[in-house]
Amino acid sequence: MSASSGMFRSFRNFNYRTWFLGGVISNVGGWMQATAQDWVVLTELTDNDATAMGVTMALQFGPPLVLVGLTGWVADRFDRRKVLLCTQTALLLLALGVAALLLTGVMTLPLMFVFAAAFGVANAFDAPARQAFVSDMVSLEDTSNAVALNSAAFNMARLVGPAIGGILIVLLGSGWVFVANAVTFLAMIIALTLIRVNELTPRVKSRRGGGLGEGLRYVSGRPDLIVVFVMVFLIGAFGMNFPIFASTMALEFGRDADGYGLLSSVLAIGSLAGALLAARRDRARVRVLVIAAGGFGVASVVSAAMPTYPTYAAVLVLVGFSTVSMLTTANGYVQTTTDAALRGRVLALYMAVIMGSTPIGAPIAGWIVDTFSARTAIAVGGIAGIVAFGIGVGWMLWSGRLRRRDGRRFRLTLDETRPLSVIRAMDPGSFDDHPATPIRLADPRDDED
Repeated sequence: MSASSGMFRSFRNFNYRTWFLGGVISNVGGWMQATAQDWVVLTELTDNDATAMGVTMALQFGPPLVLVGLTGWVADRFDRRKVLLCTQTALLLLALGVAALLLTGVMTLPLMFVFAAAFGVANAFDAPARQAFVSDMVSLEDTSNAVALNSAAFNMARLVGPAIGGILIVLLGSGWVFVANAVTFLAMIIALTLIRVNELTPRVKSRRGGGLGEGLRYVSGRPDLIVVFVMVFLIGAFGMNFPIFASTMALEFGRDADGYGLLSSVLAIGSLAGALLAARRDRARVRVLVIAAGGFGVASVVSAAMPTYPTYAAVLVLVGFSTVSMLTTANGYVQTTTDAALRGRVLALYMAVIMGSTPIGAPIAGWIVDTFSARTAIAVGGIAGIVAFGIGVGWMLWSGRLRRRDGRRFRLTLDETRPLSVIRAMDPGSFDDHPATPIRLADPRDDED
């Protein structure tokens, strides 16, 4: 396979290679900390209170929704590399703060709630800038590949981070896990300082100005993006509460923190496979998103019925695979079909949908676990995935994109939405006042899918 179409084609770019390596190291620490934080709330600060865990997640993931108008504007208006240096430094200092309180034995549940909200504010600014920065480092045709490789890095870290975190909690205590995460933030900060600024893609800035309203107007004129956002919201709110599901299921099967960490790592095996498969595709396709949503729903319902720890873990591989296939495709689709001048604001809306859905869904999931059972909560998430699949199929039928393939009586094909490739050859300044209108294009490769 040629480099131009290979799974790792974005690695030809020095800036992206540097970014990728720093991200892997930082993500390992992030997963270690996430495991420790969930376990501290569930077992050290409360008596297995899943609702308190849901509130912690809501506080951590709520700020991207509340601050979406500001964070997207910042990602489009300011130097994204400098924004990321600020957010990564803030996250490092917050991790040290939690570590100090845990190691001195003065951490309380209200204090953890405060830190969770502070992590959420820092991540609210970090996420859209980090997502949009990918398209600053690579060409448009490599953006989907770079997004998929980012997801692979995230899930490679997920393979080892939770397991290491669980072991360190048992051996050293939860406080030292936060210290370790603070150290790993240095890898991303160093990577950002090594990036060659002169090789970054020139920024496209909209002369219209505007903040959240401009991004909302753009998305409201794109039915395909609205459908993507709705599907991601449903699964994000009710299906992707993995910390609650995995930790409470680990307790149900009589496992300790290391058993919870292992479940997270098993989930990442499927997630990594999904990310690498997405990296092989030449572009993000809506059909993959819809199929993955259905796969997530079915796999989640099946996992809720598993009778033993090993069988539950085995089905989590399929849950992870379908989840990351869906999210990576959605992210790549949003990035590659959005007007470059509005990319930061649209991505901020996307991140608000996916991260902001947690404050709605996590407390509900925690309440369902406490009132009924962990299995019931997982099944509800699976049903949400099946509903998202139905919405995706309904849109394809309603939009007229799903049609019978010419010359084939029983085979169907789907017209995809994507930007005109001629845009890449134009001066960005010549079209930043006119959004790139996605249109349907015939592509012989679609007949090969």
